[in-house]
Formats: sequence, C-alpha cells, structure tokens
Amino acid sequence: MPDTFSRANDERVLADLNALRAIGAYKTGVHKPTFSEPHRLSLDWLVQKLPDAGLTAAIDGIGNVFGSSAKRGPKLLAGSHLESQNYAGWLDGPLGVVYALEAARVLNADPSVSGVVEVAAWCDEEGHFGHFLGSRSYVGQVTEADIDAARNRTSGRTMRDALADMGFAGRSRATAEPGRHVGYLEAHIEQGDTLESGRLAVGVVTSIVGIWQYQINFVGEQNHAGTTRMAARKDAGLALAKFCVAIDGRFPAACGPRTVWTTGRITLDPGAPSIIPGGAEMLFQIRDDDPTVIARLEQLLRSMADEASANGPCTVTVKKLRTGAPAMMNPGIQDAIEAASKALADGRSVRMPSGAGHDAQMLATVMPAGMLFVPSIGGISHHWTENTADADIVTGAQVFVDACRRILGG
Repeated sequence: MPDTFSRANDERVLADLNALRAIGAYKTGVHKPTFSEPHRLSLDWLVQKLPDAGLTAAIDGIGNVFGSSAKRGPKLLAGSHLESQNYAGWLDGPLGVVYALEAARVLNADPSVSGVVEVAAWCDEEGHFGHFLGSRSYVGQVTEADIDAARNRTSGRTMRDALADMGFAGRSRATAEPGRHVGYLEAHIEQGDTLESGRLAVGVVTSIVGIWQYQINFVGEQNHAGTTRMAARKDAGLALAKFCVAIDGRFPAACGPRTVWTTGRITLDPGAPSIIPGGAEMLFQIRDDDPTVIARLEQLLRSMADEASANGPCTVTVKKLRTGAPAMMNPGIQDAIEAASKALADGRSVRMPSGAGHDAQMLATVMPAGMLFVPSIGGISHHWTENTADADIVTGAQVFVDACRRILGG
C-alpha cells in the first residue's frame, strides 16, 4: 500500500472533471468537437493546470497539448483527449487527461518517486478531421499532405483553416523521442457494461481491437416508382437491404468470439420517394483484435458481393477504406495496474480487450503502452447520458496514480 502522500486527491479529481464538463455543456454531457471554441477553452484549461504538476506546457502544430519536464530519471507519458463526439458524453477522453494530470501532481512532488509523469492531450481522437490524428502525428504516421487533405466530417472545413483559427499555424508538430519514456498509460471509461455487470472497479486492458472499414456500393437502375413493375426493377436500395441481412446471417459462422460489425451509414441515390434508387452505398465496419479473423471475414464479404453481382439484378463492389491494426498492451504495465487494483480496489479488476479504438494503440507502436478502464453506467457512451459513478471515478484515480508509481519504480 502506498503512503498517503502518494494518493490521488479525490475532491480535486472530481472538481477538475466537472470544470471540464462545464465547458461546452450540453444537457448532462458536452458538445466539444475538435477545434471548436469549447475545445480551445479546454486546451487552455489544461495548459494553465500543468505548471502545478511541475510540468512545462506547450501546444504543438496539430493541437496536441504536452506537459513535459527537464527532471532526470525515468519518464512515463500519460493522457487521453479533450474533444468530444457531437452532443456526447463528458468523460470520454477528459477522464484520462485528468487522471494523468493528477498522477503528475501527486508523483512529481513525491521525493520517494525517482521518475516523472509527463502529460499529453491528443487532438482529434474522435475523428472529426481524421482518425487519431494527434497521436498518429506524434508517432510519425501523419504527413503534411494528410493535414492538407483533412476536412471536418460535419462542416467540410479544412484542417489548415481550423489550425490557423486556433492560432496553431506554423508551429512544429511534436514527435516521440526514442527512449524518452518507459511507457504510456491511458485511462478511459469502458464504454460497455462488462465492469458494471460484474460489479468490478477496474478493467486491465489486454489489447485494443483493429478497425477495418469498407464502402460497399450497389448499382442498379434508376426508374419511376409508380410505373415500373416489381419484377422488372433493379432496386439498389433493396439489394443493399438484402445484403445487410445476409451479412448477419453468414458472418457468425466465420467470426471470432468478440468480433463485431456495424453498418454505420446508408445512402440511396437519388434518395427521392418517387424514384427507384439506381445506386446505394453503405459504410461497413468490422472490429477484432485478431487479423486472421478479419482476413477471413473480408474474404467472405468480397465473395458475398461477387455472388450478389452474379445473381443480380444489381452489381455490388467492396472498397476497403481503412485498415486498423490491433495493438497488444504491455504485460508489465498490465501487471502494474492489476497490483494497484489489488492494493486500492480490493482486487475488483479483470483483464479484458478493448472493443473501441484509443490513442494508446498508436503509442503502442513506439513504446510499451497500457490502458485502465473504469465502469460506464449502463454501458452507455458517445451519448450525452454517458456517466460513471463518482465512487468509481475516484477509485479509478487512486488505482491509476498507484499504477504510475509502480511503473516508475517509485
């Protein structure tokens, strides 16, 4: 058990989270899209807080916030993100930033801890302009051309314009310094109900799923909805609907135990009530932490498209838009989280994969990485009713700070 000086301050953690919740408040959640005014104010809030943790604050050219230290000794990087999905929850992202800030405040002032906690708030984890742009930039996976091409998915605003409006134009982008950090630790709400249903306090993340995304197009024949006989129709919308049902019928026999798939958007062309759709498009996503499972499902998806085209009356094509490699979390960091949970949460922890993507999977490409989950009430996330009990928030903070101490060897 760590001494009391090394423990998180429960009231301070809750006050910080509620201060961030008040910025861009929407019902019981927040509306804080990337590079919006509430997002900018949240970044400013963190910049003002970091010196109290013994850290020098800076914002780089893509909007990442860093709290760094010149102190010698091992350094652990910790953080998450501050923007939100549109009209969404107050803890998705800020929880991890506040935990990292608290760990820095506590441990950087503790003379018994030889190392330092540095803090990061990654920009655009929620994908308003791309996917994981901030953390991907830090690990060297974002080019200037990528930034030139990035557009806001809601408004079409260019990322260059947004960066200029935020005052970040012309700044250099920070990149990972090899060997600087012993690892990266991120905390997050679970966004599922495994912990809550099991009456558990902490999830020790073992892996983060990869995300594969596809655009599936259906081409039929646009025609009059009132005069075209049913037997003569080439309805692309109907072909899409049948394909969706066929996926749910055939994927279960080929998937893994935790594979999930989702049709997130359907578009009909021209999308008028009196016109048979001549074209249709669906955006389809598969998630799993086993690339061999994904390869099997992608092959099945393409063979189903070939079968549908051969059988008619519409043609079906599959285009892969995104490949997301899964990430394994570092075993030593997992052990540190579990040991901290035994000391401070009565051992109410479980090792579990993450079904959602997180910045930690980007950091895992350049350093050992780990994640800690706390319960989500009802498993709800990406909605303004997202919430976690205060008691679970403070328990998670205690475990997170102690895990950081253990990773640093303090």
